[in-house]
Amino acid sequence: MKKWVMGAVAAITLTAIATPAMAKDRWEKIFDGKTLSGWTLIGKGGRGYVVENGELVCPADGGGNLFTDKEYSDFKFRFEFKLTSGANNGIGLRAPLSGDAAYVGMESQVLDDTADVYKNLLPGQYHGSIYKVFPAKRGFLKPLGEWNKETIEVIGRRVKITLNGTVIVDGDINGITDPAILAEHPGLLRTTGHIGFLGHGTHVRFRNIEAVDLAKAPADNKAPQGFTALFNGKDLSGWKGLVGNPITRAKMSPSELKAAEDKATLEALKHWSVVDGVITYDGKNDSLATARDYKDFELHVDWKIGDNGDSGIYLRGSPQVQIWDPKYWKIGSGGLYNNQKNPSQPSSIADNPIGEWNRFVILMQGEKVTIYLNGVLVVHNVTLENYWDRKLAIFPTGQIELQHHGNPIYFKNVYVRELK
Repeated sequence: MKKWVMGAVAAITLTAIATPAMAKDRWEKIFDGKTLSGWTLIGKGGRGYVVENGELVCPADGGGNLFTDKEYSDFKFRFEFKLTSGANNGIGLRAPLSGDAAYVGMESQVLDDTADVYKNLLPGQYHGSIYKVFPAKRGFLKPLGEWNKETIEVIGRRVKITLNGTVIVDGDINGITDPAILAEHPGLLRTTGHIGFLGHGTHVRFRNIEAVDLAKAPADNKAPQGFTALFNGKDLSGWKGLVGNPITRAKMSPSELKAAEDKATLEALKHWSVVDGVITYDGKNDSLATARDYKDFELHVDWKIGDNGDSGIYLRGSPQVQIWDPKYWKIGSGGLYNNQKNPSQPSSIADNPIGEWNRFVILMQGEKVTIYLNGVLVVHNVTLENYWDRKLAIFPTGQIELQHHGNPIYFKNVYVRELK
């Protein structure tokens, strides 16, 4: 919180018939009980963290964020902890090494709920809660001075926390649609990061710290739970050629628009194709658009360009989330290129080397846009301006477009999750 684990023939038989679903978790000790090897301390306060009698201790005159060197995507994490009066710590989940883990990652509270100083907290600030996101059930901590056992499971967009045998949190991040929460907690969109102990200068002891890495390579063009694949990996069904812009399209009758789009699509399919599960563009036509419009959504898309490549993603038919070669521009991809009054550049260059795949995670809610590029937050809750008529706010709905910019470009793993 911030200042807020028969005979030989039978054994062989059981092994032979075991299925992956029956396999036991392979827990790995990630704290050796002797040193802080495998961990990195950020923002050390006082003595930081120390090792005593095989236990990891955050002393009252210590603190800081102690993160695993390793990053995890899907995992289980279990530990034992013992609280002192007024104790306050936390578990960072999928967190980066910089920033406040409760917001740029996730934080599960480690807290003495009984302390008088905490009696007026919000529900999402008590022990076990995902800080100000998923409130935990209360009343399952053991008395002060006794050891508690806790397991945290983070798999896809689900977070499950079990304290002393009772499930106290079982939350679905995809169910979070409140714009205020998503704006305050961009880390909910992260798919990987560090596990950490988040100390606040109070005495907490930890032991038997173990993890199971459940990461597995996802299949291309297979949407994760809660998402719909906009590209099936086989053909361009669900896509169409580009006609005009949102303003000119709005002036056309339904029959005029359909005729124009049918013609544009026939021409587009001469230049946009599917090669080995990848949307492949030769750079000689125009942008490719989704067949339907979208309002508020989360979009995932993988993309790849060549030397001096240039493209973008249009949101609600409006430019654009920039894609280009930062070697030439000295600015990374992911910025809202056409903004004039609001920020247009990404906060950092997070592009992979030219010729390698990159991934955008784009959240569009109302007129605000948040963007991750390759796991780095490069745009946070920035207004997307209306390029087509700067006197107007961005259109409330519109198509998603893969931008033509006169050079080859490649896309795959295009998924959308509509926010209701």
